[in-house]
Amino acid sequence: MADANPTAQYRFRVAQGFLAEANQNLAAGQWRACVEHSQLPVENAAKTALALLGPVPHTHDPGSTLHRALEQDRFPEVLRPQVERLIAVAGQLGADVHMAISCGDEDELKTPWDLFDEPDARRTLEFATEACRLAEQLMQ
Repeated sequence: MADANPTAQYRFRVAQGFLAEANQNLAAGQWRACVEHSQLPVENAAKTALALLGPVPHTHDPGSTLHRALEQDRFPEVLRPQVERLIAVAGQLGADVHMAISCGDEDELKTPWDLFDEPDARRTLEFATEACRLAEQLMQ
C-alpha cells in the first residue's frame, strides 16, 4: 500500500484537518463541536483505507464497507490488525453519532448541545487520533 493514491492522500488530509479542529474545540470547551470534528476524522480515516482499494462510497458509515473488504481479503494479511481496529473505531462513531451531532434526540427533545459533554469530547477525540494513526500506517 506504499505510495498511496491521490484519493487516499486526500482523505487522510481531510481527516487530519478535522482532527486539528477537534483539538481546538476541546481546548475551547466546545463539546458538541469536538465530537463532530472527532467523528469526521474517523469517517475519513476509514475512507482513506477504502481509497487504497478503489472508489470510496458516499456514506457516513464506511466501517461496514471496510468490513466487507476485509472479509473479501482485499487487504494484505500484515495490515489486518490495523484494518480491524479501524473498523471497530468507525463502529463507535458511525452514522448514529453523526445524526445525533446534527439533529439531537427528537424523541427526548434534547438538542445536540444537550447530548455531549466533556468526557464524550475527550473519548471521541481519542478515537479520532487513533483512527488517523491507523490510516497513516495503512498508507505506508
